[in-house]
Amino acid sequence: MITPAALKPFLPTALEKTDFKGLGEKYAGKVRDVYIQKEKGQAILIATDRQSAFDIRWCSIPLKGQALNQLSTWWFGQVKDVMPNHIIAVPDPNAMVVKDLKMLKVEIVVRDYLTGSTGTSAWVNYNKGVRDFCGNTLPEGMVKNQRFATAIVTPTTKGAEDELIDPKGIVERGFATKEQWEEIADRAFALFKKGQEIAALRGLILVDTKYEMGYDEAGTLTIADEVHTPDSSRYWVKDTYEERFTKGEEPESLDKEFFRLWLRSQGFEYGGKHPDITDEVRLMLASKYLDLYERMTGKPFVIPSDAKVAERIERNLAPFRL
Repeated sequence: MITPAALKPFLPTALEKTDFKGLGEKYAGKVRDVYIQKEKGQAILIATDRQSAFDIRWCSIPLKGQALNQLSTWWFGQVKDVMPNHIIAVPDPNAMVVKDLKMLKVEIVVRDYLTGSTGTSAWVNYNKGVRDFCGNTLPEGMVKNQRFATAIVTPTTKGAEDELIDPKGIVERGFATKEQWEEIADRAFALFKKGQEIAALRGLILVDTKYEMGYDEAGTLTIADEVHTPDSSRYWVKDTYEERFTKGEEPESLDKEFFRLWLRSQGFEYGGKHPDITDEVRLMLASKYLDLYERMTGKPFVIPSDAKVAERIERNLAPFRL
């Protein structure tokens, strides 16, 4: 396992952003810089080291982008029998070239446990008394981090702030037809089941996850963006879950929930003061990303020999210039 101390030299070289010429129209997301090449029907996704939580960009986490991109690439390969993905090429550890899909205007969230700390999470809503959650009826008497009787889908809209929505609302607002939504939900459950099976073999619990899907030029539903990464998913350590749950303790996690809980412990509330992010927290989160990569893939994370990550990415993307 790569320790936080080993990552300290990479703090000043974390990739905050890119500004490459000749790759197409740039769009900066929360974590990824996207270069759209409409005439080629493709886009270039560059995973930066930016860290977001509660729909806010906070800081940069050294080598996070590489870990995300490489883990997502690995997962796309693992679930290719469940549904097609958008990958065309992976020319750099931080970048992939993908199909330019017609993306759905909703994110598909699958949850198997009553947990979370954001405004759209199952636990926060349940704790407020919500029992009709995105079209799912939740039973009384549940406690935080308890497993549901069966996994549920809880979609959200895309925007500056995610908004919970149910299948009826998705159809009424024209985001998908009833038939399309049935296929979307079916594929989401299938992806999640495959993800849980693989995670279990690694001693992990895939607690919940977010999928983004779209349609290719042939009208085929396709998985996009990322799959089962620590940014889009919540992972707990399987061996310690039951004991911690019985004691009322938070599960041992390998995802950015550590960061969300830390922000809450520092007094963060929506609309309130933003706490300063310490290097210690940045390094701890970086080690969690790399630990999950190694546990999941069974491969050692390769720390780049050249700290000039942006220059390397630009060189490797040269063949894709317009």
